[in-house]
This record gives sequence, structure tokens and C-alpha cells, in this order.
Amino acid sequence: MSQFLLVLVSGVASGAVYGLMGLGLVIIYRATDVVNFAMASLATLGLYVAVSLRDQGVATVLGIVAAVTITVVAGLLVRETVIRPLGQGQLFSALVVTMGVSLVVENVASSIWGDEPKSFPNLVNGTVSWSGAALPVQSLVTIAVAAVAMAVVGYLFARTTLGSAMRAVAENADTARVVGLGAQRLARIAWALGLGLAALAACLYAPRSGLVPTALVAPLFRAFAGIFLGGLTSMYGAVVGGLTVGVLDNLAANYASASLRDTFVFSFTVLVLLIRPQGIFGTRTFQRV
Repeated sequence: MSQFLLVLVSGVASGAVYGLMGLGLVIIYRATDVVNFAMASLATLGLYVAVSLRDQGVATVLGIVAAVTITVVAGLLVRETVIRPLGQGQLFSALVVTMGVSLVVENVASSIWGDEPKSFPNLVNGTVSWSGAALPVQSLVTIAVAAVAMAVVGYLFARTTLGSAMRAVAENADTARVVGLGAQRLARIAWALGLGLAALAACLYAPRSGLVPTALVAPLFRAFAGIFLGGLTSMYGAVVGGLTVGVLDNLAANYASASLRDTFVFSFTVLVLLIRPQGIFGTRTFQRV
């Protein structure tokens, strides 16, 4: 029982990271029709800056703030220079561009900081004993921080004028423009919010994985599995899908084989999509031909 509880908490903590990253992907996609494949690499860049600051004696919390800031600024720079000029609705062109940006950023990080793994500090050390299981405090903090961040995003979109405006742009950019909403300004805010969530997720994930230029590739793919499982256009779906992937991932790694964890997760995702192509919370759309 204690082993199962440990695996479950670890799975929820992993799922919280995938959910945060997936939530960032969905916010950017709904606002700008861009599947931002470069999100993980940009967050990795922020992590390297945080590690460099730690090596200079800067506190971990300030390093995390710097990581989020660097990720957001770099992401906005990418959007303004190579994504925005493509124009609206260029889904596949933008996807290829973000893939290219991802490779460039990984190569830059490798050139500056090398490929040797680096450690990233825990926010909190120690364990808490519960029902015979020694639960890492870092995992509990990860769950709590992710829950607070998701609640803030939920409040933003449900209760504020800014959130209503961003939902209006997501539904129809032309309509939003007609009623006087600045679509480009809202798109920049959506990118900043999505990238900030990704950087926060990266800071919560890195203490367990260590830091190399491709450290966030696996969680990015699991976040994609989560948002397709939950529904590409649903923010709730991204969170629930990420949590589901995280729990399944850890159960498979501990009770089947670590080498089969992704096979198990993606097989389950494919099975769900065969039954419900729009995902659990997604809305099926129809196009007239």
C-alpha cells in the first residue's frame, strides 16, 4: 500500500507538470492557432540561466523568476520575428518554424553550457511520512504550486475582463477586432502566459530529471499526449489529460517496465482517440466541403 501511495503521488506530481505545460500549449494554440513546439526548448534556456545564477550564489527562487522571465522574453521575440510574419491561420508553417526554433535553441544551449548533465535544486528537501510511505516534499510542493497556477489561470479566464477578451479572440479573431479588442496584444499576452506556465513546469520537473539541452523533450511529448487525450481546445482537458498521463506513466514504469512507460501511455491515448477523436473534453467540429 505504501509503495502504491508513493507511486500515485509521484504520478500526480508528474501529471501536474505535464498539465501545466499542456495548459500553456492550449492557451497559445487557442489564441494564435500555433502549436508551439519550441516551448520546451525555450524553457530549457531559462533553466540554464537559472543554474548559471545559482552558481553565482543567487537564491533558487530568484533563479526561477529569472527562468520564467527569460523564457517569456525569448518566446515573445520568436513570435514577433518568425511567427507573426507568417500571418493568421498558417498552422503547419508555424509548426515547422517552431520545430526549427527548437533545434536552434537546443544547439545554442549545447554550445554555451555543454551536454554534460547539470543538477537543478529542489525547492524543498526532505520527506513526509504518510500511511507508511515517505513522500518527497518536493513532489507535494510541485502538486501545490501547479494547482495554484492552474487555479489562477482558471480565475483569469472565467472572472476577468482580460480572460473574456482572450476567449473572444480564441472564438473568432475577426469578431474580436470588430468590437475593438486588440488581437495582437491579446496574442502576446497569451504567448507570455503559456510560456510562463511552461517555464514554471520546467522548474518543477528539472530537480528530478537533471538538466541537459533536450531535458524537456519527453515531458513535452507527454504534455501533447495529455492535451490530445483531454481535447486540444480544452484547458480543463489539458489539465485532466496531463494528470492522467502522469499517473499512467508512473504506474507503468513501476509495475510493468520503465522502458514501456511511453508505449503504455501513447497506446492508451490512441485507444481513447479511436473511440472519441476530439478527446475527452474536446468539441467535435464539422467543416462544410
